[in-house]
Amino acid sequence: MKATGIVRRIDDLGRVVIPKEIRRTLRLREGTPLEIFTDREGEIILKKYSPMIELTAFAAQYAEAMAQSTGLMACITDRDQIIAVAGGPRKDLLQKTISRQLEHAIGEREVISAVKDDKVFIPLSAEEVEGITAQVIAPIICEGDAIGSVALLSREPRARMGDTEMKQVLTAAGFLGRQMES
Repeated sequence: MKATGIVRRIDDLGRVVIPKEIRRTLRLREGTPLEIFTDREGEIILKKYSPMIELTAFAAQYAEAMAQSTGLMACITDRDQIIAVAGGPRKDLLQKTISRQLEHAIGEREVISAVKDDKVFIPLSAEEVEGITAQVIAPIICEGDAIGSVALLSREPRARMGDTEMKQVLTAAGFLGRQMES
């Protein structure tokens, strides 16, 4: 565990303020769900909770089916990281932190269809992956909350995403959102 040198007191309602620097670094914002753990030494551990983690195996299978049917790279994310990749190099994307632009797009519930040179084109992860030329991205909505995204990506030089790809990511996002609700 990394010491920060910051000490906070518990208030009369049992609350502790997480310092702004730590919230910014860990991308914690108002409403972010946290799991609370304790260990035998009396430490309290706060961990970001992602409801999408429960669907990781299912998301991987869904991404694989999308990649096989489209011939494109399929990715599924939660609000923090890429949880499933198929049809492309997994090591470049799997479990990588999503980009701030994608985090914003998910929060704003934006559906994005773009080619590399468009202003609306956004990197999927914080570490940009080479060769992505076109993308279509849709947010996953569960019980009114945006909890992740589904993306189809192309590496073809003059690729354009059309209505078919748009409908596929919207269908996948809707289906995954409903899976989380049940």
